[in-house]
Amino acid sequence: MMGTLHKVDKILLGCLLALAVIGMATLFAAVHSGDLSVWYKQGVYWLVGLAAFFFMCFIPLRFVGLMVWPIYGLALLALVLTPLIGDVHMGARRWLDLGFVNLQSSELMKWALLLVLAYWFSMREASTLKDVSVALLLMIVPAGLIVIQPDLGTTLVLLLAAMVVILVAGFPWKWFVGLLALSPFAGYVLWQNMHDYQRGRVLSFLNPESDPLGKGYHVIQSSIAIGSGGLFGKGYLQGSQSRLHFLPEQHTDFIFAVLAEEGGLLAVAVLFVLYAVLISRILMIALRAHTRFGGLISVGIATVFSLYIFVNIGMVSGMLPVVGVPLPFISYGGSALLSMLVALGLVMRISIESHGQVSWQRPGSPLV
Repeated sequence: MMGTLHKVDKILLGCLLALAVIGMATLFAAVHSGDLSVWYKQGVYWLVGLAAFFFMCFIPLRFVGLMVWPIYGLALLALVLTPLIGDVHMGARRWLDLGFVNLQSSELMKWALLLVLAYWFSMREASTLKDVSVALLLMIVPAGLIVIQPDLGTTLVLLLAAMVVILVAGFPWKWFVGLLALSPFAGYVLWQNMHDYQRGRVLSFLNPESDPLGKGYHVIQSSIAIGSGGLFGKGYLQGSQSRLHFLPEQHTDFIFAVLAEEGGLLAVAVLFVLYAVLISRILMIALRAHTRFGGLISVGIATVFSLYIFVNIGMVSGMLPVVGVPLPFISYGGSALLSMLVALGLVMRISIESHGQVSWQRPGSPLV
């Protein structure tokens, strides 16, 4: 046990603990004038999540490989049950009430899909139509179930992260270029099958001032909060947009605006540095991994974190449409936080097992 702890990546652990402090402090600023039970619940989620994180540090990667198909099957079952018996929040049926936590089934599937794709391509290259077809089937079925919840943001993150894993596993670039050529058609089909509120979010992104009290309200208020923070911010617990509750969903999707208003550009820069170190460290672990399975898992997890950060900050600052994606380790949310901590614990386990070992890459491999 002491040997395992000695091999822990201290930079990765330090980034995680720093993000925990910033996340809890920002969440308190977002809810201190309202419902503090949200803050206490997040504290419990952090304690449980950190316990799960350290637990994953001791789980052999070989055992994880044996469990990928049962985990995928469980996640698929949860997605099937969600539209049947799931709880409805803000017009969407995305959660299963397990008593001790509301499980967002799409969160479980996102990580389960990465695991099963990493396992599938740990023994084969993504260069034959048969192998790629199986991977695409594993992607499309859960993506379709998540879309009907509806949860477009998580669907896009799931598909993009899965495609990155497939590319790294050896997917031919000429095939990838061919798929890109079909993207306008895919975009048309997506637009035709969007809900009215999702189309409204895209249109309000293009011109938020056209409906400042309706669909454009979120982006306008968050932009005001971010811009008013200036260089050093208004001071902790002094943000007018958050304190007076002008910011919608300020403890979840729009919590970045709270941080920017109260901490200014300085706090945003600190957050960006922590995220940059975290992602680069995960990718470094992917390069050092002594098994193809571990390398592909790490790449997938780094991609999910990167997409979440990019999409959340992009939508809060008005550069992307609002799709409802959490800011990693900062936004309130039990199932999202727990799943991210378990995923990061798995990365730490990969780092521990790769300590002093030869990396898995071969000459010509996409990760070399």
